[in-house]
Amino acid sequence: MTKQDIISFISAASGAYSPYQIFYDWVECLALATANSSTLFHDAVWEEREKRYLDVMNRHDEKTRQQFLEMTAALIDVYESGFDDVLGDIYMKSGCGNGHLGQFFTPYHISQLTAASGLEVQLCHFGENDEIKNPDDEIIRLNEPSTGGGANIIAAAEYLHNKGIDYQKRLKVVAQDLDWLAVYMTYIACSYYGIDAIVVQGDTLLHPYDPAKTPERHILRTPRNRGCLI
Repeated sequence: MTKQDIISFISAASGAYSPYQIFYDWVECLALATANSSTLFHDAVWEEREKRYLDVMNRHDEKTRQQFLEMTAALIDVYESGFDDVLGDIYMKSGCGNGHLGQFFTPYHISQLTAASGLEVQLCHFGENDEIKNPDDEIIRLNEPSTGGGANIIAAAEYLHNKGIDYQKRLKVVAQDLDWLAVYMTYIACSYYGIDAIVVQGDTLLHPYDPAKTPERHILRTPRNRGCLI
């Protein structure tokens, strides 16, 4: 299945709700389900997210809920085909980018250029095969203060992968955004690409992520960050 199949599903599901709301509800429910399925202990945050998931799902009829499942299956197929800002592209092509908060996602090829430029500065070249190594720190840390849909993070993972670096082991990400939709989109992409990421909702300038202060309900930890893959 392809991204176009997902766009078609969004169009077919639109009726009582706009394409934007269908996209938002689907992405939110997928993010919440992914987060709760990789959480061992059912604490207050788990219960809050479970309730929110059910509240959103119950707004839709059985046909739409089934379409959400088909959209998720299609999304997984697309992720398995390679690196791309899948959700950002779907968001724009399904018409969701026209108006809501003036939110438009960066084209993925720009993110690829940004990732390559930034990582070349950090990583050193060794050997006749131009192998990239990081002699100063085995862990490659990426902080994305305005994550959007996570395109820059995906592009960084792709760049490391193409250089023969196991990004699932060496890349650690902290991503933050004020908008919950951006947080959910980034969280889903990082989760399904197996990226070790902490994704935070909040104003990076006023309330940057602080593990001792940031409320847990504002934090989504990918399965890889929790020590598992999906």
